[in-house]
Amino acid sequence: MRILALAGVMVGYFLLLQRPSGARDWSLAAAGLVLCLAAGKWVFGALLAQSVLLVAAHTLGASIVPSLKVLAAVTLFELAVQQSGRRLTAGATGLALAVAVNRFEDLPGELLPVLYKMGIVAGLPLLLGAYVRVTRDAAVHARQHAEQQELRAEQQLLAARAAERTTIARELHDLVAHHVSSMVLRVGVARHVTAATGTTDPRITEVLDDLHASAGAALTDLRRLVALLRAPDPTGPDTGSLVEPGALPTALESVVEHSRQTGLTVTASVDPRVARLDAVRGLAVLRLAQEGLANAAKHGGPGAHAELTVRVADDAVHVTIHDDGAGRARPPASGPSGHGLIGMRERVDLLGGRLDAGPATQGWRLTAELPAFASHMEPQL
Repeated sequence: MRILALAGVMVGYFLLLQRPSGARDWSLAAAGLVLCLAAGKWVFGALLAQSVLLVAAHTLGASIVPSLKVLAAVTLFELAVQQSGRRLTAGATGLALAVAVNRFEDLPGELLPVLYKMGIVAGLPLLLGAYVRVTRDAAVHARQHAEQQELRAEQQLLAARAAERTTIARELHDLVAHHVSSMVLRVGVARHVTAATGTTDPRITEVLDDLHASAGAALTDLRRLVALLRAPDPTGPDTGSLVEPGALPTALESVVEHSRQTGLTVTASVDPRVARLDAVRGLAVLRLAQEGLANAAKHGGPGAHAELTVRVADDAVHVTIHDDGAGRARPPASGPSGHGLIGMRERVDLLGGRLDAGPATQGWRLTAELPAFASHMEPQL
């Protein structure tokens, strides 16, 4: 680009300010411009040719020798910017010798002026080009170093997260999963004992069966969660989503039924199109329903009624959970018991959605909106 700009400037200079006199000068000027353009691809060869052309123009007594010196000096600058080593030394030496040959008749009396002119024509472009090259290389090295530092910091962060996941997985396995497994075993023993005696109230048997099923499902989820924490690879075995694609409506129905068994009256409205959600958003919707209905059962008060609505509209999934209980026993969302709400908010934020929860005119209302990819929501023909 610099070569083209210089060529354009020299064309204007030859046409408007100092027109070459005669066909010989025009030919030399044209040759200088062609070599200037050739320097864009063959900078070393163009510089050597310009040095020879400079000597020839001086020998022929052409009036455009100063202009040819400018062209050669700029070519040397380009060479110094692009290369270093032998080629640069040879190119600078060739141009300096061309200047010395043109002033050969002035030697040795004008040695200092000749050396000065050689320094201006060949030395100054050499130093400027080398400075630009060194500065550019330093900037490249600094950028590469910054990228390496960023990559190293990212790797350290990933390693710290992996260590943290491993610690959490170990605690879940050694503490929570152990106790849940013990609960499942003891409930199973109780069911066996009550079945053997045949004197237990059927309602107690029903509660034990439900407790055994719930604890078994919790233990399965814990085991899959531990596997996910230890090996977070979505393609690996037993590390996928806890809800299969297309099974979200059935999973939501199970959550609603389980909430009803706890004594909460639940009315559910689920859009069938949620079955086309991807696994990540499907799991988020399922967890929102689980946590929201669990909070309604816990804090809604005796005889509370909850409404669960899951619908798809405007390329988004809308989840609404509203209970009409008095909610006087409900703790503030930011209090010690608000970890479930915090977890829901973090899950929604991670997917680029928003979650609002707070007192309503009657009871408590939770609303969440998750963006859904349009490709997942297109109707199947």
